[in-house]
Amino acid sequence: MSSPASNGAQLAVLYEHPLWFQPLFAALERRGMPYLPIHLADHSFDPASREAPAPLILSRVAQSSFLREPEHPIFYAEALLDHWERCGARVINGADVLAIDSSKARQLSLMTSLGYAVPETRVVHRVEDLLAAAEGMAFPLLVKANIGGSGAGIVRYMSAEELRVAATDRMIPQSVDQVLLLQEYIPARSGTILRLETLGGNFLYAIEVESKGDTFDLCPADACAVERGPAAIRMTAVTPPRELIEAAERIARAAGLDLGGIEVVIDDRDGTSRFYDINAMSNFVADPMNVLGWDPHDRLIDFLEGQLKGRVAA
Repeated sequence: MSSPASNGAQLAVLYEHPLWFQPLFAALERRGMPYLPIHLADHSFDPASREAPAPLILSRVAQSSFLREPEHPIFYAEALLDHWERCGARVINGADVLAIDSSKARQLSLMTSLGYAVPETRVVHRVEDLLAAAEGMAFPLLVKANIGGSGAGIVRYMSAEELRVAATDRMIPQSVDQVLLLQEYIPARSGTILRLETLGGNFLYAIEVESKGDTFDLCPADACAVERGPAAIRMTAVTPPRELIEAAERIARAAGLDLGGIEVVIDDRDGTSRFYDINAMSNFVADPMNVLGWDPHDRLIDFLEGQLKGRVAA
């Protein structure tokens, strides 16, 4: 059974990035909602313990954590969240969601099982199998790391020869789980992709994000914008067609996603909506008051308060 945090808080927030969650923490403090921040970098747990740090735990594990720390916490966090769930805690975006979030291959399989179009893709676990997998596919092609984040581990190859040379010279992107995706490059209509944010399986808002084709870091958050510096990307609030909203909600619910974004690109060749990413680590859009006219953190805290109702600590 779970027990209250040592500071009396009923909510714990598990996080890794040093900057991304400052807006969340500030919003919790404005609301007067006590919380226990738990930083992953120096964390350890006892699998024989039957206590969780709080009845409600919000997981904010970033897939891009491997870029910041060689000893990244992605797989550790999956074991930790599973342990806390077995102790009786309610984990927002728990171990099963993290497993989907950390596998682009599983995401594509899930979305196609629901009947949605995705970019043509082949999945391999050895670099030397990429050329054989590319047979019958049209270039340009992308090689993607199965575990990415912030556009990491994605390279575009214009020809089979270019791919062959990169594979021979071992210059292919690497994934920390050794799984690679070979995927057709989708020309984005109007040079944008669409990110639909969901909360509790329901549509929250959508933004159109500029996709220049020469960069794959489309993270919309404040900290990402700071890290990019002058190479900012354009983001615009939009109201998607009803069928895309319904698709995003259906995908989120099938993935068990409590909070996160579904990304889709409109194929400029034929107008097909191709879904390609489930992102459980939503940072929300930068400058939300100007982009959206409201702060999504307020809705998130409403959701957290709702989750706490009826939960009694041991």
